Amino acid sequence: MVDAQALEEVVRFTSELIRIDTTNHGGGDGNEREAAEYAAGKLAEAGVEARILEKAPNRSNVVARIEGAEPEAPALLVHGHLDVVPAEAADWSVDPFSGEIRDGMLWGRGAIDMKSMDAMVLACVRSWARSGVKPRRPVVVAFTADEEASAEYGAGFLADAHADLFADCTEGVSESGGFTFHGGNGLRLYPIAAGERGTAWLRLSARGTAGHGSKANPDNAVSKLAAAIARIGAYEWPLRLTPTVTAALTELAGVYGVEADLDDVDGLLAKLGPAAQLVESTLRNSANPTVLQAGYKVNVIPEHAYAEVDGRVLPGGEAEFAATMDELCGPDVRWEYQHRTRPLAAPVDSPTFAAMRAAVRKFDPEGLPVPFCMSGGTDAKQFAALGITGYGFSPLGQTAELGYGRLAHGVDERVPVAGLEFGLRVLDDFLRNA
Repeated sequence: MVDAQALEEVVRFTSELIRIDTTNHGGGDGNEREAAEYAAGKLAEAGVEARILEKAPNRSNVVARIEGAEPEAPALLVHGHLDVVPAEAADWSVDPFSGEIRDGMLWGRGAIDMKSMDAMVLACVRSWARSGVKPRRPVVVAFTADEEASAEYGAGFLADAHADLFADCTEGVSESGGFTFHGGNGLRLYPIAAGERGTAWLRLSARGTAGHGSKANPDNAVSKLAAAIARIGAYEWPLRLTPTVTAALTELAGVYGVEADLDDVDGLLAKLGPAAQLVESTLRNSANPTVLQAGYKVNVIPEHAYAEVDGRVLPGGEAEFAATMDELCGPDVRWEYQHRTRPLAAPVDSPTFAAMRAAVRKFDPEGLPVPFCMSGGTDAKQFAALGITGYGFSPLGQTAELGYGRLAHGVDERVPVAGLEFGLRVLDDFLRNA
């Protein structure tokens, strides 16, 4: 059990980490050094040696190891990223980097994604040191850079250049799972991620004949690209049920007391109320046009036109995705991967998944842990290259008025102080007993 000091520290550490601006603008523009030094310092105060590792100056990662009571057991990786997405201060009710506590809420960029989890891990490790407690199995802690972009300077760098630090890790836990999801009728669900869609960020290009905007021009690059983008945006991807999504639908059907009719998934979703949100984005591959670039003057037909598409791919869906993009782009538009990571799947019947369920139920006996697949991705993809099976489990208590998915990367990101304390208790119990 965590002590009173840990409960105070998890709130204070979250606030202090938020005050360290670690905005990741992409393209290599980021700075996690101060946050990494902060985390390493808190670990050092607990007698835990931490290494700060960088691929480039100020793109800092922290790795530490806590030995377990069963040192021969396979190690568990717990990782959280230090960077955050940008926040436009004018849109917020508070300074997004203030870490302000108001009306029982802690506000700021990273309150959900994911400095609260980083703070929980630090508070856990320090609590163990004070009490002389060890987790059952060795725990490797990693705080990473660059998760909000390509992970090139973060988990990707660690997996490539420092694989030895994770050699005996078989499983890992990180963000986007274990939070309270209010499912209507008083139901409190706790989705635990056992899969992620793969990332397929694409760059499309079309080439035509440049010319005067007043002249007939059947070889217009903008028209070619626009037609392809329209086809991509309108395409209805076929249903593909992965084992994780099937498990999620089956368990949710049981929660809501309806038949798990997998031959009529749309009809089943209609019976799941708000919980349909947990699965509706992971039933298919997807491709959403997000960026268009062409031209420089209204009366000039440009030679080139470009677009970017955010594609996401289910486990086993890579070949179908590529073939579909070939068809939708047609002969006049070229597409290529700008950034690509593999989809992931993890077993929902493992002892580790059972330990996560048990930890949630211990502190919310009426809570209902359920498996789900993330629509996006995390650093688990990079660590998967080392053979580490990844789960999403960063427990957090949320009120019905606050939505995890709505506030992560959103304006006025905030968490209940009581929710941080709940998350700390759950995470501590899991990490000690997994």
